[in-house]
Amino acid sequence: MSLVKKFATVGGATLGSRIFGFARETFMAAALGTGPMADVFYAAFRFPNLFRRLFAEGAFNAAFVPLFSKEIEANGVEGAKRFSEEVFGVLFSALLIITIAMELMMPWLVQWIIAPGFADDAEKTSLTIRMAAVMFPYLMCMSLTAMMSGMLNSLHHFFAAAIAPVFLNVVMIAALFYGMWIGAGPELIAWYLSWSVLVAGVLQLSVVYVGVRHAGINIGFRRPRMTPNVKRLLWLAVPAAITGGITQINQIIGQAIASGKEGAIAALQYADRIYQLPLGVVGVAVGVVLLPELSRALKGGHLKEAANTQNRSIEFVLFLTLPAAAGLWMLSDAIIRVLYERGAFSAENTAVVASILAIYGIGLPGFVLIKALQPGFYAREDTRTPMRFTMISVVINSGLAITLFPLIAERGIATAEATAGWTNVLLLFGTLVWRGHLQWEWALARRTALLVVSTAVMAGALYYALPYAMPWLSPGAHLLQQVLALSCLLALAMIVYFATAFAIGGADLGMIRRNLKGRRKPAAPPTE
Repeated sequence: MSLVKKFATVGGATLGSRIFGFARETFMAAALGTGPMADVFYAAFRFPNLFRRLFAEGAFNAAFVPLFSKEIEANGVEGAKRFSEEVFGVLFSALLIITIAMELMMPWLVQWIIAPGFADDAEKTSLTIRMAAVMFPYLMCMSLTAMMSGMLNSLHHFFAAAIAPVFLNVVMIAALFYGMWIGAGPELIAWYLSWSVLVAGVLQLSVVYVGVRHAGINIGFRRPRMTPNVKRLLWLAVPAAITGGITQINQIIGQAIASGKEGAIAALQYADRIYQLPLGVVGVAVGVVLLPELSRALKGGHLKEAANTQNRSIEFVLFLTLPAAAGLWMLSDAIIRVLYERGAFSAENTAVVASILAIYGIGLPGFVLIKALQPGFYAREDTRTPMRFTMISVVINSGLAITLFPLIAERGIATAEATAGWTNVLLLFGTLVWRGHLQWEWALARRTALLVVSTAVMAGALYYALPYAMPWLSPGAHLLQQVLALSCLLALAMIVYFATAFAIGGADLGMIRRNLKGRRKPAAPPTE
């Protein structure tokens, strides 16, 4: 299967999850708006979500996949099964201890880390503590899900792992429907959502477990033991856990700062959901597929194939995210109005969230490029260098967020996150080139410049088209008119961008098809 087909498989499943996520956020905006219950729920949910990124997705996509792939190459499926059972025993035991400890510490964590801005409101603080306690076991489910997803990706079974996140959105939508159907108030709906998160975690774990069984591996429970393989995994996983959660680390810092203003947390969350669509569809697809591909190529001595695979992935990322970034910048107000402005979500909310989304759009290519560059380190079992760069970006994010929040409120937090993301990209890219792990291609640089030109032409077309669409996009227009107008603008943007890119040479269908073939070249002789 070619890289582009693998990207499409993972990206398609992720797109389905993001579409359900949009539906969920739309219903949540109508039910909760940016009021106090929205702040409480999102603050409580962000904490288990942070740990999921740190200890689940980041650690296992970075550390587990290369080691699992190595076991398959060296000892076959039986060796990989033995390794996964060793890891499962240690992981399950560690997660159980962490969950119990966090549940006991939850009051302190909420007051000092999750939402210190709620300190003056005893009711909001109490609700956040209790909802976070309900949702935190989701971490245990998702960490085990991440491990099994890494196994499936290494075995080239991408779909089950990619489709599992859909269940979170489906279950939460069901909880919202039920709450609105019985006429529940915002607080009761928030409670239904909290319990739905835990139910969804169990369902996601069940889906990937069935997928692993279908792939031919039946995991049994082994007594936790610190075997050499487990020690090696932990050595790689600790820095990877920090690195893999860069976006969540920055967002939790932003949330703590934003908790000092009513509605700020919810506004950031609503904007985050929009830019997560291209970030998820492209970034997750590239990260999930690229790491096992690079690991296998490097283990087999196919150095040219590894370099070509990474460069083509960078090209793929820029080809899709540059126009997406410009689209978010130009159409942020229209997108937020069409998706959210109804019920408790007012025109004033639209203005605030749209300004945040426009800034996130600037950071989008950077956030996705991180996903394409980090596997260049992880596939070589180097998780510490990206960790150092992550820490630098976190310091930049924290300093800017603290400085800018008093000046431009929520937009200051979004600006800090975008700046930190691009800083991380420059550090990762420069180091890979300096080490010789990323081959500089003038052809890639030329195509990138032409893609930037194509994006500028697209932005210009939107600039001139927007005044004609504004009557249909106005707050008083019918929802169907708004959707039609936004769809026409998006269609115009796509036509102009792709036509320009292919016309001036920024993209070439034949080149993309050839370069994204997953054909294995003969192994080059090992270099001394």
